[in-house]
Amino acid sequence: MEANYKTILVPVDGSKQAEDALAKGALIAKNNHAHLDVLHVLSTTQYGYNYGGMVDGDVINNLVEDTTDYLNKLIDRIKKDAGIDDVSIHIRFGNPKTVISFEFPRDHKSDLIVIGATGMSRLQRVLEGSVSSFVNRNAHCDVMVARTNQKNEPSVPEKK
Repeated sequence: MEANYKTILVPVDGSKQAEDALAKGALIAKNNHAHLDVLHVLSTTQYGYNYGGMVDGDVINNLVEDTTDYLNKLIDRIKKDAGIDDVSIHIRFGNPKTVISFEFPRDHKSDLIVIGATGMSRLQRVLEGSVSSFVNRNAHCDVMVARTNQKNEPSVPEKK
Protein backbone atom coordinates (compact mmCIF):
# COMPACT_ATOMS: atom_id res chain seq x y z
CA MET A 1 0.00 0.00 0.00
CA GLU A 2 1.42 3.34 -1.01
CA ALA A 3 0.71 6.39 1.15
CA ASN A 4 -0.18 9.73 -0.37
CA TYR A 5 0.76 12.43 2.09
CA LYS A 6 -0.73 15.93 1.96
CA THR A 7 0.92 17.72 4.88
CA ILE A 8 4.39 16.77 6.09
CA LEU A 9 5.94 18.03 9.31
CA VAL A 10 9.71 18.17 9.78
CA PRO A 11 10.88 19.43 13.17
CA VAL A 12 14.37 20.92 13.20
CA ASP A 13 16.63 21.78 16.12
CA GLY A 14 19.84 22.96 14.48
CA SER A 15 21.38 19.48 14.40
CA LYS A 16 22.80 17.76 11.32
CA GLN A 17 20.36 14.88 11.83
CA ALA A 18 17.39 17.26 11.70
CA GLU A 19 18.69 18.90 8.53
CA ASP A 20 19.13 15.45 6.93
CA ALA A 21 15.54 14.66 7.91
CA LEU A 22 14.46 17.93 6.32
CA ALA A 23 16.10 16.95 3.02
CA LYS A 24 14.21 13.63 3.09
CA GLY A 25 10.97 15.31 4.07
CA ALA A 26 11.34 17.79 1.21
CA LEU A 27 11.79 14.95 -1.29
CA ILE A 28 8.73 13.17 0.06
CA ALA A 29 6.76 16.42 -0.16
CA LYS A 30 7.88 16.91 -3.75
CA ASN A 31 6.97 13.35 -4.74
CA ASN A 32 3.53 13.66 -3.10
CA HIS A 33 2.85 17.26 -4.16
CA ALA A 34 2.42 17.90 -0.44
CA HIS A 35 2.77 20.91 1.81
CA LEU A 36 5.91 20.94 3.98
CA ASP A 37 5.85 22.45 7.47
CA VAL A 38 9.24 23.10 9.08
CA LEU A 39 8.95 23.53 12.84
CA HIS A 40 11.40 24.66 15.50
CA VAL A 41 10.25 24.28 19.10
CA LEU A 42 11.86 26.56 21.64
CA SER A 43 11.76 24.53 24.82
CA THR A 44 10.20 26.43 27.68
CA THR A 45 12.16 24.42 30.24
CA GLN A 46 15.42 25.39 28.58
CA TYR A 47 14.84 29.13 28.98
CA GLY A 48 13.85 29.36 32.64
CA TYR A 49 10.08 29.22 32.45
CA ASN A 50 10.13 26.58 35.16
CA TYR A 51 11.61 29.18 37.49
CA GLY A 52 8.87 31.77 37.31
CA GLY A 53 9.49 33.16 33.82
CA MET A 54 12.68 35.00 34.68
CA VAL A 55 13.71 35.42 31.04
CA ASP A 56 13.87 38.98 29.73
CA GLY A 57 11.60 39.89 26.80
CA ASP A 58 14.61 40.99 24.73
CA VAL A 59 16.12 37.54 25.13
CA ILE A 60 12.90 35.95 23.85
CA ASN A 61 12.77 38.39 20.94
CA ASN A 62 16.38 37.63 20.01
CA LEU A 63 15.71 33.88 20.19
CA VAL A 64 12.76 34.21 17.83
CA GLU A 65 14.70 36.45 15.42
CA ASP A 66 17.71 34.08 15.37
CA THR A 67 15.45 31.06 14.89
CA THR A 68 13.55 32.79 12.09
CA ASP A 69 16.82 33.61 10.30
CA TYR A 70 17.98 29.99 10.67
CA LEU A 71 14.68 28.61 9.35
CA ASN A 72 14.60 31.03 6.41
CA LYS A 73 18.11 29.93 5.39
CA LEU A 74 17.07 26.28 5.61
CA ILE A 75 13.98 26.93 3.51
CA ASP A 76 15.91 28.82 0.85
CA ARG A 77 18.30 25.87 0.55
CA ILE A 78 15.52 23.27 0.50
CA LYS A 79 13.52 25.16 -2.11
CA LYS A 80 16.59 25.28 -4.31
CA ASP A 81 17.79 21.70 -3.71
CA ALA A 82 14.43 19.92 -3.78
CA GLY A 83 12.63 22.24 -6.15
CA ILE A 84 9.57 22.77 -3.96
CA ASP A 85 7.72 25.96 -3.08
CA ASP A 86 4.89 24.87 -0.79
CA VAL A 87 6.84 25.28 2.45
CA SER A 88 6.02 27.10 5.69
CA ILE A 89 8.15 27.79 8.76
CA HIS A 90 6.82 27.72 12.31
CA ILE A 91 8.22 28.54 15.73
CA ARG A 92 6.51 27.35 18.88
CA PHE A 93 7.29 27.53 22.57
CA GLY A 94 6.67 24.48 24.70
CA ASN A 95 7.79 20.95 25.34
CA PRO A 96 9.21 19.62 22.03
CA LYS A 97 7.86 16.12 22.69
CA THR A 98 4.23 17.19 23.06
CA VAL A 99 4.31 19.98 20.49
CA ILE A 100 5.73 17.67 17.79
CA SER A 101 3.69 14.60 18.72
CA PHE A 102 0.30 16.11 19.43
CA GLU A 103 -0.24 19.86 19.23
CA PHE A 104 1.28 20.84 15.89
CA PRO A 105 0.00 17.82 13.90
CA ARG A 106 -3.51 18.42 15.28
CA ASP A 107 -3.45 22.13 14.44
CA HIS A 108 -2.00 21.66 10.94
CA LYS A 109 -3.47 18.26 10.03
CA SER A 110 -0.04 16.68 9.51
CA ASP A 111 -0.23 13.15 8.12
CA LEU A 112 3.53 12.43 8.22
CA ILE A 113 6.29 13.50 10.60
CA VAL A 114 9.86 13.13 9.34
CA ILE A 115 12.25 13.47 12.28
CA GLY A 116 15.98 12.99 12.76
CA ALA A 117 17.03 10.00 14.84
CA THR A 118 18.58 12.26 17.45
CA GLY A 119 19.69 15.82 17.87
CA MET A 120 20.68 15.67 21.53
CA SER A 121 23.83 14.67 23.30
CA ARG A 122 23.98 11.29 25.05
CA LEU A 123 23.61 12.94 28.44
CA GLN A 124 20.47 14.83 27.33
CA ARG A 125 18.95 11.61 25.99
CA VAL A 126 19.59 9.85 29.31
CA LEU A 127 18.19 12.71 31.39
CA GLU A 128 15.25 13.74 29.20
CA GLY A 129 14.65 10.85 26.82
CA SER A 130 14.81 11.13 23.07
CA VAL A 131 12.28 13.41 21.39
CA SER A 132 12.30 11.21 18.28
CA SER A 133 11.56 8.09 20.36
CA PHE A 134 8.69 9.84 22.11
CA VAL A 135 7.25 11.09 18.80
CA ASN A 136 7.61 7.66 17.21
CA ARG A 137 5.69 6.04 20.10
CA ASN A 138 2.98 8.66 20.57
CA ALA A 139 2.15 10.58 17.39
CA HIS A 140 -1.24 9.86 15.84
CA CYS A 141 0.09 10.06 12.28
CA ASP A 142 2.83 8.24 10.38
CA VAL A 143 6.36 8.88 11.62
CA MET A 144 9.55 8.39 9.64
CA VAL A 145 12.77 8.45 11.65
CA ALA A 146 15.62 9.50 9.35
CA ARG A 147 18.87 7.88 10.41
CA THR A 148 21.10 8.68 7.44
CA ASN A 149 21.57 11.46 4.97
CA GLN A 150 21.28 10.84 1.26
CA LYS A 151 25.03 10.70 0.70
CA ASN A 152 25.62 8.21 3.52
CA GLU A 153 22.69 5.90 2.93
CA PRO A 154 23.70 2.27 2.74
CA SER A 155 23.75 0.96 -0.77
CA VAL A 156 21.85 -2.13 -1.78
CA PRO A 157 24.24 -4.93 -2.74
CA GLU A 158 24.18 -5.83 -6.39
CA LYS A 159 22.67 -9.19 -7.26
CA LYS A 160 25.02 -11.62 -8.93
